[in-house]
Amino acid sequence: MRVAFISDIHGNIHALTAVKRFLSENIVNQVIVVGDLVGYGASPGPVIDFVRREGWVTGLGSSDMRVAIDLGDRADRKGVADQVLTWTKKILTPEQLDFLRRLPPGGRITTPIGRVRFFHGSPYAPDQRLDLMAPERELEELADSLGARVIVVGGSHVPFVRVLGDTTFVDPGSVGLTLNHEPGADVAIVDCVGRKPKVSLHKVTYDFASSAFDIMAWNLPPVIADVIRTGRMG
Repeated sequence: MRVAFISDIHGNIHALTAVKRFLSENIVNQVIVVGDLVGYGASPGPVIDFVRREGWVTGLGSSDMRVAIDLGDRADRKGVADQVLTWTKKILTPEQLDFLRRLPPGGRITTPIGRVRFFHGSPYAPDQRLDLMAPERELEELADSLGARVIVVGGSHVPFVRVLGDTTFVDPGSVGLTLNHEPGADVAIVDCVGRKPKVSLHKVTYDFASSAFDIMAWNLPPVIADVIRTGRMG
């Protein structure tokens, strides 16, 4: 059983389309999206429609939650992400917003090697962040409480794998706004066979120049275009 995990698409339809082509060439049994379909990128609506059409299992991300659910305005939120999220709320259709509202905060699947749990931030809230570099004991206690052999989280935009005892922790990175200093779309494939899962991290090339152009065409913050082109912030 092979499962592809993707996360943090962030409205980048060019990257998502390339990932679909990649997965058609690297056959998997299931695709799971670990949240954040929207935010930063210039094509949030097409990304939502794409994921709906594919029927991929999808969890709620922090950006999705802030767009779809009225959490009240916060005076301290005036960054680049907030500018784009405000714009995103205005251009999504009621049906697209409703799709985001209906997303579960996470999920689980049963595989030949045991239970796999996935969620965007933490088991408790999409806008929290699970630190995969936390002390071993802290992560081992979490794994015990979840009863999971594989735990997949998003939000960092940096692909990462850590194995502690019988549990493998995975952050697939970001499809639409990777931050590991190499442009492209990140994909994690987990082979759930044998005694232990095998995780492979992939960097999918795509037309990031077109994604950066879309940012400028919609008059979104130009720093986002720079990140798309370089894979790094600042």
